[in-house]
Amino acid sequence: MVAFRPKYITFDCYGTLTRTGTDDMTRAIYLERVGVDHIGEFYRIFNIYRMDEVLGAWKPYKDILCNALERTCKRWGIPFDEEEGLRFYEAVPDAGPHSDVPEPLARVANDFPLVILSNAANAQIQDNVEKLGAPFHAVYTAEQAQAYKPRLQAFEYMFEELGCAPEDVMHVSASMRYDMMAAHDIGIQAKVFVKRGYEQPNHQFGLLEIDDIGGLPAVLGL
Repeated sequence: MVAFRPKYITFDCYGTLTRTGTDDMTRAIYLERVGVDHIGEFYRIFNIYRMDEVLGAWKPYKDILCNALERTCKRWGIPFDEEEGLRFYEAVPDAGPHSDVPEPLARVANDFPLVILSNAANAQIQDNVEKLGAPFHAVYTAEQAQAYKPRLQAFEYMFEELGCAPEDVMHVSASMRYDMMAAHDIGIQAKVFVKRGYEQPNHQFGLLEIDDIGGLPAVLGL
């Protein structure tokens, strides 16, 4: 249990609260081309290139996905089709929450203002947020911040909009690389890592761990 009452609880959205479905789509599109023995590595490299694409100046999220996929295909020596890249982008608004999210999230929302900071496009995220089943005080996107996480500019934008400091929030995410490391560097003390299995936690960053969002109320003493 944390030793303070945060002014806001801030969340990553995709992967943490919302199922992304990118692994399933990757298999559906590329399994026959890269083979069952290599599809897992193909998806891993796709994720690495997506991370690399967000580290520079802001550009539309559909460009992030298409560029990352084109680089992955080039590495595998297979043709890239931009229409297939756009399928990943266009599927985002249809994604719903992990099954463990709606009930405990709504319970926490009764006591704390909830905020999302997401690497999303403005046109996409509201459909996903509506499916979460809890009220949010604010939803901020990379498009608004003109920077993607893990760039600190994204977090700075959120703090400026909320009128608070890093030590005022608790940040919740299933990603070390996009969220937890940056949250640590910018000064967020209360960090809750959701063990979705995408990444392994690194305890040097001062994390609390929960198996899923069902564990969040207990962290907050609810």
